[in-house]
Amino acid sequence: MKITFLGTSSGAPTRYRNVSATAVQPEHGKPWVLVDCGEATQHQLLRTPLSPLKLEAILITHIHGDHCYGLPGLLASCQLNGRTAPLTLVGPVAVWEYLQAVMQFTEMQIDYPLQFLAVDERLDITAGGFQISAAALSHRTECWAYRLRESQIPLQLDVQRLRAEGISPGPEYAHLQRGEDLQLADGRWLSSTDFTRLSRKPRVAVIAGDNDRPELLAGLCQGADLLVHEATYTADILQQVGPEPQHSSAERVARFAEQQRIPNLILTHFSPRYLSKPRRSNDRLICEIRTEARQYFNGQLQLAEDLASWLISRDGMLLRL
Repeated sequence: MKITFLGTSSGAPTRYRNVSATAVQPEHGKPWVLVDCGEATQHQLLRTPLSPLKLEAILITHIHGDHCYGLPGLLASCQLNGRTAPLTLVGPVAVWEYLQAVMQFTEMQIDYPLQFLAVDERLDITAGGFQISAAALSHRTECWAYRLRESQIPLQLDVQRLRAEGISPGPEYAHLQRGEDLQLADGRWLSSTDFTRLSRKPRVAVIAGDNDRPELLAGLCQGADLLVHEATYTADILQQVGPEPQHSSAERVARFAEQQRIPNLILTHFSPRYLSKPRRSNDRLICEIRTEARQYFNGQLQLAEDLASWLISRDGMLLRL
């Protein structure tokens, strides 16, 4: 399971960070899923091996421009490049209304099947090799987090049980391992679910939109290997800004991740005021976000960087690629 950050800035791009977009790929195959699509996401894709024609679903967390202004351009480019495969778009209804308005007034034409699903707590779809569900967040507009769970885990046969049922190795084994039910020559029906189990634990990543109450993610994060969450500010700047923007600090997210025993945490969506290198004596540095989070979180901690990729290994480790 691979996570690639196409944009990590909050509100507006900087010289080194584009606005929000995150690609998620399964272990095998070229299909993938995109979470949010800020302005110039398609430009960022040109700097990666990811193909927009293999994109199976776009999951938008909320209607704010730094999370969806890149959507019309990406969809239009898919049309120009001859896309014919269906594409699923998930998000608040306002996202679909925005897209419809752009299509109307710019004469944008989409011929490939584009299915929109209004996100709610009942969301349960499979796309790009993942089973996808959602939870509502706390922001100044409707906002969501998405849980992506691997859906294509090879099955392992329970050979001992098969032999106990008098079923010797043969073509039946292959059918069951592919998840297929079958009828034996003696008339018995065999269900694959009775004689197989997952060969390993599915990996799970939770990617959240803007949110000032990380505790709302407690249910979605159960059993998660990775949480990707905004840390727009350090705690002191959040106090200065006040509660109106409804964003989180590094401290707030780190405390939650530690309480939930989430093994891996990647922080993203940084205010443009945080720089990688100081230009003036009073500049705020991105390393301050890491320093603050490390005080409260003991797991694997990373700060997202544009075009950087991380792999969640089969044993749940977070590896920089």
